[in-house]
Amino acid sequence: MSNEQGLHIVAVRKNGEGNIEQVKFNNGEVADLETAIRMAEADQIANVNTGATRGDHPHKTLRSNPDGDPTNNLDHLPTF
Repeated sequence: MSNEQGLHIVAVRKNGEGNIEQVKFNNGEVADLETAIRMAEADQIANVNTGATRGDHPHKTLRSNPDGDPTNNLDHLPTF
């Protein structure tokens, strides 16, 4: 089930290293990154997917669906 018209991420909160720690949804609710990853895997958030980082300590990550528009990537969203 696709969530194109429902819940979507409108802002992010980053840690001191610039990594996203929390996301804010269009309904005003906030979720930590782990919760948002689980929600994305359950197709509860529009326009995002999950992947894995590379390197010595790989972990799951949340990312925008590719659409050719870098301005709506999660790293480019407003912060809160």
